[in-house]
Amino acid sequence: MKRSLTVSILSAFIIVIAASCKKTMYGDANNKDVTRKIQFVLYTDQDLSADNDLVTFRLSIQRLPNRVLWDSVLAPMRLKDIPALAQKLVIERAVPGKDPSLLKVGFLYSIENTGNSSHMEYIEAGQNFKRVEFNFH
Repeated sequence: MKRSLTVSILSAFIIVIAASCKKTMYGDANNKDVTRKIQFVLYTDQDLSADNDLVTFRLSIQRLPNRVLWDSVLAPMRLKDIPALAQKLVIERAVPGKDPSLLKVGFLYSIENTGNSSHMEYIEAGQNFKRVEFNFH
């Protein structure tokens, strides 16, 4: 009897805990308590060893339409110094204000005496994690 009561209480406890820990891949789009994270990954699989042009990368998190929530400029580097996949540059950043809306995230870059370009992706409303992988060609 005592064992049966213990098993019943333990079973009820597990069911309550499991129900309260319900999680999804994207989370609740209206839950501002969840920290959303963006992981920026930069590398190249090209041989740029002879290219001495300067490139400046800017990491960006934007709320649509074009409201910058966060950006950070990396120190300028020579194209030949962009790391290979084995030494990839990885930067993780929480979305400021835990903004749950659709966001545009990625890399904007400028090559000296050449021009500007970007690699941008979207993170869906309520999605809690996004990996933005940029293989610079």
